[in-house]
Amino acid sequence: MFVSVVVEPGSDGRLEEIDALLEQYGFKEIQKGLWESTSIMEKYLSRLKRDIDRKTDSYDKVRMYQYPLDNDLAITSLIQKRWKRILVKP
Repeated sequence: MFVSVVVEPGSDGRLEEIDALLEQYGFKEIQKGLWESTSIMEKYLSRLKRDIDRKTDSYDKVRMYQYPLDNDLAITSLIQKRWKRILVKP
């Protein structure tokens, strides 16, 4: 599964914490605030979201692009400490 994570932190310190977390999950930094993985399994994504939620506050924004998820593109956003998902069908 391909997963891309975009991080817009409220502070530089928070960016370092989230970057370290994504690195632990095997993500590679493509550019500042943009991480990608082609090998993460779906069962680890819920744990990753929970860990990101613990490291963020309401000023941070995180967006995940996940493909394929039942042949759809899933876009999941964390805005003001709430996760929301949109499924894009082919």
